[in-house]
Amino acid sequence: MSTSSSTAAERDFKSEFLKIVFIVFGVLLICFSIFFLKHHENNKYIVETLELNGSAEEGDALFKINCVGCHGITARGLVGPDLHSITQRLNDKEIIKQVTGGLTPPMPSFEIDPVNMSNLLKYLHSLE
Repeated sequence: MSTSSSTAAERDFKSEFLKIVFIVFGVLLICFSIFFLKHHENNKYIVETLELNGSAEEGDALFKINCVGCHGITARGLVGPDLHSITQRLNDKEIIKQVTGGLTPPMPSFEIDPVNMSNLLKYLHSLE
């Protein structure tokens, strides 16, 4: 009798364990899918931005509206770092990810269309 109750308990344990494994696998699959889709969208945004030839003048105006509070009117830094020669320290993809994602606190993330991001990149390249 103890053999059959032990076997039933083992079957219940295996059944519960398999349920948990499938749930964890499902959650991981969903997370991976979301990451992949977001990463793909981000790459599409980056490619589109890099295909454009922005305007340094329009980028300067955009910078003065959004960035001077932290980086200063001359982009020499206040709360945020000095941005002169930033394009020598970071490539354009890294700069785009920094601006759109706010990767280093306290920098906020910005929703910026590819044309304006291209303009901002052109302005940052003019600071070299």
